[in-house]
Amino acid sequence: ISNNGSLPPGTMFLNGRAPGDIGFDPLNLSQDPDALRRFELAELKHARLAMIGLGGMLHQMLLTKQAPLEQLANFKALS
Repeated sequence: ISNNGSLPPGTMFLNGRAPGDIGFDPLNLSQDPDALRRFELAELKHARLAMIGLGGMLHQMLLTKQAPLEQLANFKALS
């Protein structure tokens, strides 16, 4: 583990490690600092959109009492 076993939030990032950084970069995408910042921002944006999408799917399931794929199979277009 890249955090050397430090699990408490107070000590986990003392050595300069960023949240989500586990040292896995096989394509060396982090060599350019500007590109790295752009990739980090894109990752945050995509994660937030995924959370919003999941929330929408859960609300749809709670309101219709059908799973999203089940509702898609029973879809009837308005005409």
